[in-house]
Amino acid sequence: MTRHEFDVVVLGGGSGGYAAAIRATELGKTVALIEKDKVGGTCLHRGCVPTKALLHTAEIADHVREAASVGVDAALSGFDTARMAAYREGIVAKKYRGLQSLLSTRGITVVGGAGRLGTDRTVLVGEDEYVGADVILATGSQTRVLPGIETGPRVLTSETALTLDVIPSSVVVLGGGVIGVEFASAWRSLGSDVLIVEALDRLLPAEDAASSKALERAYRKRGIQSALSTRCEGVAEREDGVSVSLSDGRTVEADFVLVAVGRGPVTEGLGFDEAGVTRDRGFVVVDADLQTSAPHVWAVGDIVPGLQLAHRSFQQGIFVAERIAGLSPIPVPESTIPRVSYSHPEVASVGLTEAQAREAHGERVVSFEFNLAGNAKSEILGTAGFAKIVRIADGPVVGVHLVGDRVGELITEGQLAIGWEAHPEDIAPFVHAHPTQSEALGEAFLALASKPLHTI
Repeated sequence: MTRHEFDVVVLGGGSGGYAAAIRATELGKTVALIEKDKVGGTCLHRGCVPTKALLHTAEIADHVREAASVGVDAALSGFDTARMAAYREGIVAKKYRGLQSLLSTRGITVVGGAGRLGTDRTVLVGEDEYVGADVILATGSQTRVLPGIETGPRVLTSETALTLDVIPSSVVVLGGGVIGVEFASAWRSLGSDVLIVEALDRLLPAEDAASSKALERAYRKRGIQSALSTRCEGVAEREDGVSVSLSDGRTVEADFVLVAVGRGPVTEGLGFDEAGVTRDRGFVVVDADLQTSAPHVWAVGDIVPGLQLAHRSFQQGIFVAERIAGLSPIPVPESTIPRVSYSHPEVASVGLTEAQAREAHGERVVSFEFNLAGNAKSEILGTAGFAKIVRIADGPVVGVHLVGDRVGELITEGQLAIGWEAHPEDIAPFVHAHPTQSEALGEAFLALASKPLHTI
C-alpha cells in the first residue's frame, strides 16, 4: 500500500469538492481531489447543466410556435433528438474540459477511483491511502425512489430521463418539486402530455404559496395537468408503457414515468461511521463551521442537511477551505441562498415565504406584489408573473419571490437586500434601467417604501 500525504484530501469532485480544492490551493495548500466518476459531479454531467440545456431547447420550440404573434413567419416541423442530445453533450463536454484544465493549472492532484474514509484523516483508494492534515467529505447526492417502485427503461430518474432518445407522447411525473416541474415544463414544450402527481397540496411546496399558485395557473394554461394531494400507490411497467395507480382511485397510462421525489445523501458504505463521523438519516452532522464529529474532517454540499443546490455547495466548499487555512469566513445562512426553478415560467426566491415570516414575526409582516402585467419588458417577452417582497413593518426585507420568464437572473438583487438587512426605503432611491424586468422589483420596493410609481 502506497501512502500519499497532502494538506487537504477532498473526497468527491462535484461542486462542493472541487470548489474546496481550488480555494485551498489558492491559499497555499497541497490538495488531492478523489472522484470515482468525473469531476464536476451530478450538476455538470447529469443535472443542472444538461437539464438547463434541455430547457433551452424547449424554450426555442415555444418561440418558434409563437413567432407569428410578433410578425415572424416560422414553422416548427419537428425535433431531431440526436442533435438535441449532441447540443447538450457538447456544452457539458466543453465545461468538463475547462474544469479539468482549471484543476490541472491549480496543481491539484486528481485521483480517479472510489474512495473510502479511513481512520486518522485517511482516504483509501484501492491499494493507496491518501492522508490529509484535513479531510473534506463532498460525496453528493443521488435520486430517491419511492418504496415499491423500481426504475427501469420506462421508469425514469432525472439522470436516465436525459438519456432518452425519443420525445415521450405522455409522461407521469411523480413529484412537484423543482426537478419535477422543470422536466414537466421541458416535455410539454416538446409536445408531450404531462401529468404531475404531488402528495402535498401545491406545486413547489417549499416556495411561497403565491408563487405556487402562479405556477399552477401557468401550467394549466399550458395544458400541464396536476394531481395535487395525491400519492402514487404503484407503477406497473410494460414493454410499451406504464400504468400508474393513484390514491384518488385513478390508473393513468403513459409512455414513461419520472420519479422526481428528491435526492438523498451518498454516505452509505463509505466508512463514515467507522471513522467517527456522525450521521442522521444518512446526512452528515456538522457544526456551524461544517466540521464533523471527527477532528479535522469536514463536510460540504448535499450530504449536509439543507438546500441541495450547486451554488450552496460552492459556497460551503470555499468556506471550509478558508477555515482550514486559518481565515475567519462569514457563514452564509440558508435564508440568503437564492433558489430558482427553471420552469416556464421561472420561479425564483430568497429568504422567508410570507407564511414563514408571519410565523416568526407575527402581524408585523407586510408584503406587496407587483404584477408583471405592469412591466413593459415582461409584456414584450410575453410572460406573466409577479415580484413579491416580504418585509417586517418599519424593518428589513426578509423575503423576495419572483415568477416569470427569466426572473432567475434578478434574484441576486433580492439576495443582497436580505443579506444586508436592507429596508425598502434604502433601496427605493436606486434606479432600475428602463425597460427591464428588474423594474418590477424596483416597483415593489417603492410600494413598500410608501412611494409607489406605477401602482395604485
